[in-house]
Amino acid sequence: MTSSDSFPKHIYANRRLQLAKAMLQKSDGGVLVLETAPEHFRNRDSDFPYRHDSDFYYLTGFSEPGATLVMLVQKSSTQSILFCRPKDLEREIWDGWRLGPEAAPTYLGLDTAYSSTELDQLMPDFIADQPAIYSRLAGQATTQQQLKKWLDQVKGMSRTGAVAPTSIEDAESLIHEMRLFKDAHEINIMRQAGKIAAQGHISAMRASKPGLREYHLEASLLYQFRNAGAQSVAYNSIVAAGANACVLHHRAGNAELKEGDLCLIDAGCELDGYASDITRTFPINGKFSGPQRAVYDIVLAAQEAAIEKTRVGFDFQAPHDAALRVLTQGMLDLNLLDKKVLGSLDNALETKAYQKFYMHRTSHWLGMDVHDVGQYREPNSQTDPKPWRSLKPNMVLTIEPGLYIRPADDVDQQYWNIGIRIEDDALVTENACELMSRDVPVQAFEIEYLMKHSS
Repeated sequence: MTSSDSFPKHIYANRRLQLAKAMLQKSDGGVLVLETAPEHFRNRDSDFPYRHDSDFYYLTGFSEPGATLVMLVQKSSTQSILFCRPKDLEREIWDGWRLGPEAAPTYLGLDTAYSSTELDQLMPDFIADQPAIYSRLAGQATTQQQLKKWLDQVKGMSRTGAVAPTSIEDAESLIHEMRLFKDAHEINIMRQAGKIAAQGHISAMRASKPGLREYHLEASLLYQFRNAGAQSVAYNSIVAAGANACVLHHRAGNAELKEGDLCLIDAGCELDGYASDITRTFPINGKFSGPQRAVYDIVLAAQEAAIEKTRVGFDFQAPHDAALRVLTQGMLDLNLLDKKVLGSLDNALETKAYQKFYMHRTSHWLGMDVHDVGQYREPNSQTDPKPWRSLKPNMVLTIEPGLYIRPADDVDQQYWNIGIRIEDDALVTENACELMSRDVPVQAFEIEYLMKHSS
């Protein structure tokens, strides 16, 4: 952890105040109970690398396991209380340093901290006389059981005048609405995460040559991510050579990189809790074939059309619709779709004929989670269905069209096993969008030049 002087505790304090205002507006306040993620065993005497819960970290900046945030929100005041693991010098020899409840208030900018061993003892008093409890409605089973136990204890205190909360509210809906809009601190981290991920993709392109295996390129990615300071991958890296590129979530395996094939890499890093998400597709030997280039240019044109719609004044669906029109027209032009049967572009879109070769959406929110939180439709609309969410400044989303052409009797063989996706991370601004991942080449000629001049 950084020193207390450099830890940006004011950022997390401001987020908690923003959440408190939302709680006051919804129910005149209440008590928030939010636990971090549990640890998971990998196998005997071995854990998976620990990763904090995103909502919890968003409000605290605290990355240790075994912690719970409690907020007591009233019209006159807000208290932030942390329950965390106590100092234990013997365990710290094995598992690493702990902040401890004594240092937590000063370091994290909280009002109070207690040992996690005191949670059951203190929570009934914190819950008593609160108008509402804010928790995850679909949270961990143990937490739900604890809440029920605490409520039962408060009800047992009724002769002392204590009153139990009358409602349990969804904490996630309020926190996720906040997380949808990135602040300057988050944007700066995400820009850096995009740069690191881009260098990883460049490293893999430069390493590519026939005879290697998918895992060799994955190793190039991982080395670059960690060497540049990223703490982890943001998700399991996809390194898909040849026909594997037509498997959307293919994980890097031992498939050989072959002369004349393409390789699709979908990989991003996690930096200080925030994800990057980039996809590039390139020729393993450094030179696109004619059919590969034809399909690649269609996908790139679709991405460019979607980028033009990723700005204030359009909604979340607009980039997808723009990409679909370009992709579907391209499929008709290459005779991947039968123009005689389908007739017009509009009919091909209406009948969803494109789904044979393009079966996913063009965008998703990006942030602390690679598929980040936030509603995709307007949350306060009374219409059914609700309209798509309007794009606003400081939203971050991916733009990732693709085409995946599997062997079939009605598909020209020259296009078989061509799978192409191009993905970048876009920050919505007032007048356009900022692509935070364009330090890696995207034009076909740029990719060929990079690979030709690799040392």
